[in-house]
Amino acid sequence: MGNFMPLIQNENMKIYRRPRTWVMTGILVLLVLTISILWLIFGERSSTSMWDVAFMESSILFLLVTIFTVVIAAGGVAEEFTSGTIKLLLIRPWSRSKILLSKYLSIIIFALMLAVVLFASTLLINWICFGINANPEVKATFVGLEGVNPFSYMLKYYGLTLISLVVTVTLAFMLSTIFRSSGLAIGFALFLLLGVNSFIGLIALLGYKWVDYLLFVHLNLTQYLDGNPMREGMTLGYSLGVLGVYYVLFIALTWYVFNKRDVAS
Repeated sequence: MGNFMPLIQNENMKIYRRPRTWVMTGILVLLVLTISILWLIFGERSSTSMWDVAFMESSILFLLVTIFTVVIAAGGVAEEFTSGTIKLLLIRPWSRSKILLSKYLSIIIFALMLAVVLFASTLLINWICFGINANPEVKATFVGLEGVNPFSYMLKYYGLTLISLVVTVTLAFMLSTIFRSSGLAIGFALFLLLGVNSFIGLIALLGYKWVDYLLFVHLNLTQYLDGNPMREGMTLGYSLGVLGVYYVLFIALTWYVFNKRDVAS
């Protein structure tokens, strides 16, 4: 493990030395601040719970976290081929599997970092703007369930969303390994995320059994928080099982393609 850590550090430096990484992080925090201030100015502060604002911001901006991470993941391997640095990387005294794993772990760490930034900024900014107990009569309304702690609900929401994020990032990372062009990998990954995902609600209405096995039907795990799954009979355990199968397939295909790819040309 000792000789593996420099690989992780090297991949992290590639991510965090680029201005786009900090621009993405800054945009995320700025949007949280902007939404909270606008709500503070034009909304009713006395009748607003900080939890409602924080949850609304999280539900909207977590898509942005996914998009930013997909962009980084989709370019993780493909950019090495585009820039020609893949040969320099492979001549180092590490196996291809370790090189690939270091890239993947670095991207997962980046995804977790953005999620933590979003979670912390929504709570901190809205605590400052609205106060955690500014008005004892005001209750969080987003839960819709009596006796549910808002903080606990938020943790469950982020936990389920992070599982979906890891699967989505793994898909984007696989595309980055398959395609030599970073632009093609990023474009195709965003098309799957935004394009196909936009129509999945309509596809879920189809009465065919094969729809139950589609990846995008199960990516929104937060549908189980309110007990209203996209398709009748679906359970959290079933969705996790389907996502687990896809995850293993993505990892296996990524490893196979990267280890078998000829980089001589």
